[in-house]
Amino acid sequence: MRTALVRRTVLTASAVSLALLATACGSDKADDKKADAKPSAAAAKAPAPAPKAKTSAELTSLLVVQADLPNHVVKPATAAELAAASGTKSDKPECQPLVSAQSMAPIGTPAGTAGTKAVAKGKEPAADASPEEKLKAGLNALGATATSVSLHSYEDNGAKDVLDILKGAAKACAGGYTGGQGGDSLKITKVTLGTEVTAGDDAVPLTLLGDVDGESMRMELVVVRKGSTVATFSAVSLAGDAEQPKAVIDAQVKKLG
Repeated sequence: MRTALVRRTVLTASAVSLALLATACGSDKADDKKADAKPSAAAAKAPAPAPKAKTSAELTSLLVVQADLPNHVVKPATAAELAAASGTKSDKPECQPLVSAQSMAPIGTPAGTAGTKAVAKGKEPAADASPEEKLKAGLNALGATATSVSLHSYEDNGAKDVLDILKGAAKACAGGYTGGQGGDSLKITKVTLGTEVTAGDDAVPLTLLGDVDGESMRMELVVVRKGSTVATFSAVSLAGDAEQPKAVIDAQVKKLG
């Protein structure tokens, strides 16, 4: 604030000095100065217009597909699943953005939305594997990380605002909250920063610790902004501990341009 105040004071003094100088030198010289004036640095560096929001159809065409993730099983979210996501609620209003992000629901009012799901493939058992080895491989597959991917695009600076909202919610809800949908609920006991994500223009990586019938569960929630679009990755595992879905994040952000 002190630096800004000094700057304003100096600029004001300079403006007054120039005005007095122009008056003393007469109107002809003032006109000459005006003719010789060059565009100001501020005018030359006008802020770039906000990127245009994408429609739902455009976002759907940009979603990751099976060919993008050969080590995952990719299946688009249905319209019913996306509609149901909007019904998720938090017991704490300040934590609602986190609950919405976890469930593929948008934050605010996007111009377009789309979603899909990607489940990591487990290691295939050998052709001559024993029944026990095949059973073990099947159980390991059930514990693979499943990632819900949602894309939401916003007008003006809406995408930036969403990430700011999420950053604030993560701080306010570090001690936990409860989210619910259709009679089911999930208790989150702790929210911390997750592994750094460098994809996109900005990113909020979070690790959520949950309590499911007394059992601990670790979930990963990563929200990335690319231009006017917010990509959300909510990862869970039936085995209890999900991994940050780096391959899914990188593939999806790459498709956003």
